[in-house]
Amino acid sequence: MDDIIDLKRHCISRRVLLKVVAAGVSTLALGSALPSFSAQAALPPFIKGADISWLPQMEAHGYKFYNASGVQEDPLTILKGYGMNALKLRTWVNPSHDPASGHCSQAETVAMAVRCAKANFAVGISFHFGDTWNDEGHQNPPAAWKDMSYSQMLDVMYHYVYNFMTAIKANVTPRWVAIGNEINEGICLPTGSLAHHPDQMTELLNAAYKMVKQVSPSTQVLIHLASPQKTSAIQSFFDTYKAHGGQWDITAFSSYGSGKNIPGIISAMANFQSMYSKPVMQIEFGGRMDNPQETQSSLEAYIKGNKSFGSLGLFYWEPEGYWPFTDYGMGAWDPKTMRPTMALNGFLNA
Repeated sequence: MDDIIDLKRHCISRRVLLKVVAAGVSTLALGSALPSFSAQAALPPFIKGADISWLPQMEAHGYKFYNASGVQEDPLTILKGYGMNALKLRTWVNPSHDPASGHCSQAETVAMAVRCAKANFAVGISFHFGDTWNDEGHQNPPAAWKDMSYSQMLDVMYHYVYNFMTAIKANVTPRWVAIGNEINEGICLPTGSLAHHPDQMTELLNAAYKMVKQVSPSTQVLIHLASPQKTSAIQSFFDTYKAHGGQWDITAFSSYGSGKNIPGIISAMANFQSMYSKPVMQIEFGGRMDNPQETQSSLEAYIKGNKSFGSLGLFYWEPEGYWPFTDYGMGAWDPKTMRPTMALNGFLNA
């Protein structure tokens, strides 16, 4: 059934594609203004990466980055020195200009993706389908979509993802795209609620999936949920999504557990890989900035655990974010020295 597109979706998709092609001058202009880095080099067996979406704003506000020896350096070069080979970027629909909770527009994300690709990193994109943070407890649609009917929202989903993918594919071929961020409860609530409208949630996600593949067939599409240890809720999501014809390539998880909790979390991720016959990737990890030794140990345990069951890899979430730019307390940069903490040694030691 995954390969059968019903008539309504087919008609909507064709109508949106025609509108996008007719109105796509700005998208194509953006693409032509930047060099292309579409070639995909072979990746190593295990991906070690980071989400660095705050980096452009931090640099614009004068924040500096030094390597472990105290020499100022491009943070991408510093991360590469820890064995990282992939970087991930979030994107919002109509974000504000707030330094920490805004930016990450299409144009900004594409420009940053080009920088990452030029530095020889594989690139992943995370759609939040909102104007700011969406996560396990928040799934608010963009303000411009809020009062749309389901059919209108489905239409705009096709349009939005197609436009974004066309813009980025002109410059960079993303390895992965997450269609939603920690979507345990669904997307664009209440329209795409798992509990109340699982059919609509599935169709919205399938629209995003199809447009990613339409533009970039080699890009792998992730369904991203938080807290894999909540096994019954995770299984309920995927059982429901699968029963309604949901499509995805990789099962992605966020997990910030530490210490003695890690073995159970690893076991849960391994079980879901087996249960749904989809490869797994841990795309968010973070640990206490004020206890880098503990964070290093947790990072090593997660990497070893992920490798043990054949996970594709692990991403550290915003290791470069440091105070006072953000009060996020799970980065891996010392705000006094502006150098990486020992936490990132976990990527080398594991």
